[in-house]
Amino acid sequence: MLSNLRTSKLAKAGITGIVALGVTLSTLAPAQALGRNEKNFLKGVAATIVAQQVIKSINTNRQAKIAQGTGYAPSYSFVQPAPVYASTRPAYQPRPTYRPTQAAYVSPIYSSPVATAFNAYSSTDRKRIQQKLAAQGYYTSGIDGSFGPGTYNAINSYATAQGKGTQLTTPAGVHGVFDGLIY
Repeated sequence: MLSNLRTSKLAKAGITGIVALGVTLSTLAPAQALGRNEKNFLKGVAATIVAQQVIKSINTNRQAKIAQGTGYAPSYSFVQPAPVYASTRPAYQPRPTYRPTQAAYVSPIYSSPVATAFNAYSSTDRKRIQQKLAAQGYYTSGIDGSFGPGTYNAINSYATAQGKGTQLTTPAGVHGVFDGLIY
């Protein structure tokens, strides 16, 4: 009876899926014995079979139309690159090499007399200097005993406020400022 019907391949695929579903369900135990999960699983299997048949039918139909020249065929184009002449640009160019032009930037505060004198003290004394600067409101960072921009700015602000800003240019003068803070 199916051969007498003149239907599209899509309809045939749908009918094939429905027949496959019917055969699958009729060979299993009665529907009453199946739980909800089993029924949902069988629905998923049947839907997958139907979807595969539909996709196969569509692809077959599309390929037939392409072969006949009536359907969509993707077009690809190739653009010939322009020739490279040795007079305008060499055919081989080595990869560029990247080298640093100068040493990495180091802030001048780390090579200043303030940094040299600060790092000459013990860890306990360095923390004590930072605590004294923090107690007077000049230092707002953590008390860690390490020299950085916060410590440098606090020392500069303190020395300027005390009228000792010129002493920060020599290591001996900086030691005098630090000794005044510690002792």
